[in-house]
Amino acid sequence: MGILSFCFLLLSIYKLVAAQTTTEPSEVAAINKLIDYWGLRSKVNLTTDPCTPGAAWAADNANPRIACDCPANICHITHLKIYALDISGELPQELFQLTELMDLNLGQNILSGSIPPEIGNLFKMQYLSLGINNFSGLVPMNLGNLTKLKSLSFSSNMFNGPLPLDLGKLTSLEQLYIDSSGVSGLLPQELSNLKSLHTLWASDNAFTGKLPEFLGTFTNLTTLRLEGTALEGPIPGSYAALTKLEDLRIGDLSGGDSTLDFLVNLSSLSILSLRSSLVTGKIPPQIGNFANLQTLDLSFNKLTGGIPESFQYSQSLHFLYLGSNSLNGEIPSNIITPQLRALDVSFNSITGNLPVNFAKIRRSLNVVGTLVNGDDLLDSKASEISSCLIRNSKCTEKFPFNSFAVKCGGSNKVSTYGVKFDDDSETLGASSVYTSSNNNWAVSNIGSFISNPNGPQYITQTASQITNTLDSELYKTARISPNSLRYYGLGLRNGRYNVELHFSEIQMDDSESWKGLGKRLFDIYIQGERVAEDFNIMNEARGSNKALVKLFEANVTNTIMDIHMRWAGKGTCCIPFQSTFGPLVSAIHVSEVSTRSSSSNDNTKRVGRLVGITLGGVAVITITASVFYLWWVRKTPDHVRINTDSPKKGLTPV
Repeated sequence: MGILSFCFLLLSIYKLVAAQTTTEPSEVAAINKLIDYWGLRSKVNLTTDPCTPGAAWAADNANPRIACDCPANICHITHLKIYALDISGELPQELFQLTELMDLNLGQNILSGSIPPEIGNLFKMQYLSLGINNFSGLVPMNLGNLTKLKSLSFSSNMFNGPLPLDLGKLTSLEQLYIDSSGVSGLLPQELSNLKSLHTLWASDNAFTGKLPEFLGTFTNLTTLRLEGTALEGPIPGSYAALTKLEDLRIGDLSGGDSTLDFLVNLSSLSILSLRSSLVTGKIPPQIGNFANLQTLDLSFNKLTGGIPESFQYSQSLHFLYLGSNSLNGEIPSNIITPQLRALDVSFNSITGNLPVNFAKIRRSLNVVGTLVNGDDLLDSKASEISSCLIRNSKCTEKFPFNSFAVKCGGSNKVSTYGVKFDDDSETLGASSVYTSSNNNWAVSNIGSFISNPNGPQYITQTASQITNTLDSELYKTARISPNSLRYYGLGLRNGRYNVELHFSEIQMDDSESWKGLGKRLFDIYIQGERVAEDFNIMNEARGSNKALVKLFEANVTNTIMDIHMRWAGKGTCCIPFQSTFGPLVSAIHVSEVSTRSSSSNDNTKRVGRLVGITLGGVAVITITASVFYLWWVRKTPDHVRINTDSPKKGLTPV
């Protein structure tokens, strides 16, 4: 080979090498430090350039994932995903050297500490997910520098303080997930600039003040969730402009009353939940004509009037919850359609006859005992009790029980203390009631797991050993509910009673993993009095799979004991899996401590009424048209003493 030919070969090799792309050296150093810091070397061993074409870690489904963009001869890391791998520690400074990042997903880990202000250096970011971690401190104002963001998530963390005003600079934002993040205070007016939003999850935060009017200007919204906050009504009329909404969930409001007038043109809705929102007035008939509406929950409000006839023509409605209002009139004649799975009109003044097609459905699907307007749908064993419950008069002590015990969600058990807990393994549906074979107690469930309607079946169980008890088996099953779970003692002698509620958190865990970051909160009412607010089993038991007994005292004055566990929109929704929230109870034991009966001349405190139908079967079509007619007369305030000591130590009446 001549000298010229050799020189030409060298020049060609040089040009070829020069034309090959390489990753920015500072980014290579940074990504390697991150991999070592988070102990990921065994999962992604970067022995070659991180932007090597066709690398396994660059695939769309890779986790961890490192992907790059190579616009010239220098590559930059643009995508980093380390998802649900339980990486821990704080966010190291090396992360912020990856200034070309467009997509960063660190969700479902156990990262902690504050988010450094250097997060604002990643100004090319479009998708940022920090949800389900242990981040704390203030949400940094520097997030406002990321003006190209389309999606931002910091849900399920331990932040505190208000949202930074600078979030209002994120005018390209389409998705904002901040539920259960720990933030509080007012929703700043600066957020009114986020006109591109189509998804906002903000439930389970300590937001205060009025529901913001400016949300009504977010006309691109398809999903809005604002449950379990300290926000006040009324629901602004400006929300009538949100005609693209498909999923609207507002709940647990205080302050002023609201009407449903703003809904009449929101015909794109598939899910509408305004549970416990101080809603008054009548149900607009237009709602029954919404072609896509599958779930409607207007329970625990102050609605009046009747159920619109338009509801009987709905071809889409699966779940209809109207319980605990002041509705009257008749149930529309053909409201029970083939696709309807649950109808709840409990605690109303619904009258009249059963829907015309009820008998046909009853024959094809098994009715599980309850009453509607005096029609006896119970089995013969319950007929005597039913005759008591449906009368508009005080129940007598014809069935003088002085205790009952239930193994919630499981088969009968006898405790080491000799208490026999009855079988409660009956399958309940999305709106149903079951009466025990001995007519001593009943249980009702109201609510569906909206985001996972075919998932949880209202009973959960574990094979794990339960500690802090000699009766581990008593806690291995539990009843769960997404909304309202009630147990009734029936035919009890009037007097003073001990109420033992047994709990163990068997769905969530306390492991050193993102799966241990779940938070279950619910309220407990006994005889209509709230005795526990934001009750957290795992916190009080100091861990999962640990037994906890809560003791209360309450009076029975009309043969009925009402134990009500109710979700108020608080707690995480989806840890360790979708639809993990709401009341959970393992067992109940109620026993009389006094035989003193209340006089018929006692002052009346509260009169309640409850009536119901339950349909079960293959299609799981369940209707509760009121669960029971329960009339009870309560004395002037019955104070309820909470005692967390051993049940053997006894309780002192207040």
